[in-house]
Amino acid sequence: MKFAQRVEQIQPSATVAVGNKASMLKQKGIDIIDLSVGEPDFKTPENIVKVAKRSLDSGDHGYTSSKGILELRDSISKYFSSKCGLEYGSEEIIVTPGAKQALFEAIMTIIQEGDEAIVLTPAWVSYEPIISMAGGEITRVDLEPYGFQLAPAMSKLKETISSRTKLIVINSPSNPTGAVYSQKALEGVRDLAVDNDVMVISDEIYKEITYAPEYTSIGSIEGMGDRTVTVNGFSKAYAMTGWRLGYMGAPQSLIKQAAKIHSHTVTCATNMVQHAGVEALENTEDSVREMVSSFRQRRDFILRLLSNSGMDILSPDGAFYVMIPVGGNGVKWCEKSIEEAHVAMVPGEAFGAPGYARISYANSMENIEEAIERLCANELI
Repeated sequence: MKFAQRVEQIQPSATVAVGNKASMLKQKGIDIIDLSVGEPDFKTPENIVKVAKRSLDSGDHGYTSSKGILELRDSISKYFSSKCGLEYGSEEIIVTPGAKQALFEAIMTIIQEGDEAIVLTPAWVSYEPIISMAGGEITRVDLEPYGFQLAPAMSKLKETISSRTKLIVINSPSNPTGAVYSQKALEGVRDLAVDNDVMVISDEIYKEITYAPEYTSIGSIEGMGDRTVTVNGFSKAYAMTGWRLGYMGAPQSLIKQAAKIHSHTVTCATNMVQHAGVEALENTEDSVREMVSSFRQRRDFILRLLSNSGMDILSPDGAFYVMIPVGGNGVKWCEKSIEEAHVAMVPGEAFGAPGYARISYANSMENIEEAIERLCANELI
């Protein structure tokens, strides 16, 4: 049977594939330390769970307004304003089943056949497949030579923009590098976007998990309010990966079009989960602060272990990942790591960074230490 070319040209998610392999080996009784998954190892805060249960008990079982319940959209609007300096009203927000769905809807709304989208690599694994499904052509700007930072690469980004460029995708803090882009760098993106009439999607799913003293949402910069789609969600900051709840804020004209895709694909996000989202945004600052503090400790811990093993790695300013150089083929290195050392990681090739592996330190310090010891024992680092 012949299938649509837009599907046949796309590879399955590499991060999901590694996680599946780790689970399969665990089922066979092999002691795998999984440092591949981009998932907090904390439980969802109990107050969020209680609100979800109460929502079910009160009968919140049906469809909601397609764009999301007003109470949640109002809470998101307040969050955008107080935490990000962004002014999106409730009618400029769509609540989605996970941030990935928000990205899908935004890209499908902006990109059409033959349009160019610029992706900063290393990049999260789903940006390029979604752009391809929309019929777009991908141009990559490699940040690896610049220590994974955007500011030193601005001249390269400027050279890359063409008359066909319709979109730049920004992810700060970055998955997989943990890099947080400076306000100066984002102002440079603003200048390019305004001068070339380009839209920007800012994926801020790790916004709450930052260790740098300052963080800038590009949509808050003068001139970017009407050309930025800001995407966020609940998976990372609130340990709600399985709840599948995300959102986007964007100009009303774009929201109107994206809402069509939303209504024909997912209808709406899950009712009781939306009520839990209100609780997450309004009453969990202490829980988030504790989780971020733990991630910071783990970051410092794994960097110290790697340094003691002879690896000097740039300290990431956000998220819960670190990229390590492995030389040569990262895919083969990661295969050897899981088969011989029984440590699962994602090869850098999945993110457009050959010769690297991504470690997720969303795991216990005991497991992190044991994983590094195994890698050293097998002469992988």
